[in-house]
Amino acid sequence: MSFWDHLDELRAHLIRIIIALVVLTTVGLIIMPKIFDSIILAPSSSDFATYRLFEKLGKFIPFLPDYSGDTFSVKILNINMTTQFMTYISTSFAFAVLFSIPYLFYEIWKFISPALYENETKNIRKAFLFGGFMFIIGCLVGYFIVFPLIFRFLITFELSAHIENMLSLDSYMSNFYTLILIMGVVFELPLVFWILSSMGLIYRSFFRKYRRHAIAGSLILAAIITPSGDPFSLFVVTIPLYMLWEISAFVVKKDPPAEELPAIFE
Repeated sequence: MSFWDHLDELRAHLIRIIIALVVLTTVGLIIMPKIFDSIILAPSSSDFATYRLFEKLGKFIPFLPDYSGDTFSVKILNINMTTQFMTYISTSFAFAVLFSIPYLFYEIWKFISPALYENETKNIRKAFLFGGFMFIIGCLVGYFIVFPLIFRFLITFELSAHIENMLSLDSYMSNFYTLILIMGVVFELPLVFWILSSMGLIYRSFFRKYRRHAIAGSLILAAIITPSGDPFSLFVVTIPLYMLWEISAFVVKKDPPAEELPAIFE
């Protein structure tokens, strides 16, 4: 194919991606008023699944946060005339982007796969599937664990009894998107290590050597993410973070012969 043929092919893939986004955004616009309260704003109420799970586990595990008889509820305020409408649009588009990720990867794959050798095709296909799967898992961890724990601590934190917490819709949505997206990106760490391993820069001995450092790093990062400081919140955030290290150790290449290893692995 000539250069212009490649551009025409790329344009066709981009058009299909845009059509998919438009269709899914339209679907989001239709269903968003019905699911906004039950999904997006769900962590602002004591009925949220994570809080109810903690309440049940608290009967058997003494150091869990006490959510029994919980009446937690946060009223979200709108102080800008256009915020609700813009949130409606942006949330519908975010819905479209999230659910179009598999199709987006498919279109990217269809564009680049003809230029790859057979062994490269297998590796890139695995990378797309693995990366997409880990991103979704990370977003779910962010939604069900990280965001609720951080949100609940910060909104109930009291510096003075004379200060009443009032949360704007802008602030809620900003933190909601940010924390969930951060967790989705963090969960791409095994994919990054896999790519580095494919380039011959990382091997399994690296993960064995620095496992204790990874445990300490996971604890420190979890402590930063969950400012509440209670042992259970720290534990439930540390575990998925550390599991990323173990998953990374599993997906990277085994060590080559000792004489071929760089000095960092010796």
